Amino acid sequence: MKYFKQTLVAGFTVVAAAGTWGLRGLTADQPAFKRTELQRQDLSAQGREAVQARGDFMPGAVVPRHTHPGEELSYVIAGEIVLEIDGKPPQTLKAGEVFFVPAGTIHSAKNASKSEARVLSTYVVEKGKPLATPVK
Repeated sequence: MKYFKQTLVAGFTVVAAAGTWGLRGLTADQPAFKRTELQRQDLSAQGREAVQARGDFMPGAVVPRHTHPGEELSYVIAGEIVLEIDGKPPQTLKAGEVFFVPAGTIHSAKNASKSEARVLSTYVVEKGKPLATPVK
């Protein structure tokens, strides 16, 4: 009976580990977006700050629908992204192009290409609020 319990515990351990590795593999295979904050500065406009960030989109990466507590001004450094702003047709933006998202506007972005895309964004936002808020 002792041998049976040890075998059973060992079997569950292997299954649990395999499940965890499988989930890690699934997550690792999903395209990624990474936002790297480059600087954050208080502005002379009371209650406002500027945040500058680089967004790195792996091929197929999606930034789901969200809003910002202020304006977003962005420049596509490399590759191309598809920007979807509620109420407007999707825009495909290539390296060297710019876009603007008004405060509180629901939008999303994705890299529909087979190469990495990079965007430099400057946000002029209300100080103390989250930079981005997800929207369903």
